Amino acid sequence: MAPERTLFVGTYTAPGKSKGIYVYRQDPTSGALRHQLTVPDIVNPSWVLVHPSHRFLFAAIETKEYEGQLSGGVASFAIDQATGGLTFLSRQASGGGDPCNLAVDPSGSFLFVANHESGTTGVLPIETDGRLLPATHIVQHYGHGPRQHQEGPHAHFVTPDPFGRFIIVVDKGIDKVMVYRLDPRGGTLIPNDPPYVEFPAGAGPRHMSFHPSGRFAFVCGEQDSTVNALQFDSITGSFDLIQSESSLPSGFDGRNSTAQIVVEPSGRFVYTSNRGHDSLAIHAIDQSSGHITLVGHQSTGGKTPRNFNVDPTGRFLYAANQNSDTIVPFVIDDETGKLSALEAVEAPTPVCLQFM
Repeated sequence: MAPERTLFVGTYTAPGKSKGIYVYRQDPTSGALRHQLTVPDIVNPSWVLVHPSHRFLFAAIETKEYEGQLSGGVASFAIDQATGGLTFLSRQASGGGDPCNLAVDPSGSFLFVANHESGTTGVLPIETDGRLLPATHIVQHYGHGPRQHQEGPHAHFVTPDPFGRFIIVVDKGIDKVMVYRLDPRGGTLIPNDPPYVEFPAGAGPRHMSFHPSGRFAFVCGEQDSTVNALQFDSITGSFDLIQSESSLPSGFDGRNSTAQIVVEPSGRFVYTSNRGHDSLAIHAIDQSSGHITLVGHQSTGGKTPRNFNVDPTGRFLYAANQNSDTIVPFVIDDETGKLSALEAVEAPTPVCLQFM
C-alpha cells in the first residue's frame, strides 16, 4: 500500500477562524483527508510552498506592514518527515505589500515572492539549512489596466518554466505575464527579450499552469473569467496567446472572478476555479495544438473556491472553499476529466493547498 501523503493548508487568520497552517494526511486509496496538526501563531499564511528537497516549507505572511516596513513577510520552516510538523527557521520582509504567491528556482537556492499590493517580486536566497536571507533584488512593475482592482500593478503568481531557464510573473493589474532570467551570482532578475506577453485589456491574468510537455501554458483571467491557452517557446521564453474561452457556463450573469488554474499530471485536462459561480470549469486539452474544449462545470460544494490542487498521482482533486471553511475532495475520471465529490472536511478559511 502506498504511504499517506501530507497536505499543507495555508489560511487567512485575520477573520479570526484560523490559527495558522493546518496539516492533513491523505489516504492514498480513498482520497480522504484527516487533520493531523495545526501550526499556530502565523499571521495570514496565505500561500505555502514545499521546497524541492521536501525538507522545508515556506509561507507568505500576507500583510501590508511588516516590522515597520511597507511590506509583507515570508517565513521558512523545517518539516518533520514523519508527522508533517513544522519548526520555525527564519522570517524576512517580502519586498512589498500583501505577498500572495511563492516559487523556488530549480536549484532550490532562491525563493521568489509575488507581492500583490505593490506589484513587486522579491528574490530571497535560501541557505542550505532552509533559512532565508534578506532579498537580493526587488523587481517593480509599472502600469495599470482599465478595470477596478487594476489601478496599478498587482503581481499575483510566480513560477520557473518547466525547463528552468526563465522566471515568469503573472501581473493582473497590468494585463501582462512578465518573463525574466535569473542571474544566480547576484540573485537578480533580468528582463527577458521579449520581456512579456500582453493580454487583452481588463483580462486580469492571475495564475498560470504549464502543460507537462512544457509546450503550452494556461492562464486564468481573474477579471474577465477566462481560460487562456498559450504556446511557449522554451528557447526564447516567448509566449503566444492562441485561445481564450469563458470559464463560466452559458447564460450565467452573476458576479464572478477566477482564482486558480491547474493542469492535472497527465496533461489531458485543465481545471479553473470560479468564485461567484463557485465551480470548477473543466476543459480538455488537445495534446498536439494546446487548444481547449469545454467538458463541463462542477460545483465545489462550498463558497469561494480560491484555491484547489490535484494530488501528485492525478487521481484526486481537492477544492478549498474559503468562505465555507471546507476542503472538498473529488475523484477525477481519467477518461472524461469529470469530478465526483467525496466527503468534505472542515478547514478554517482555507486558501492554499500544497502536497508533499
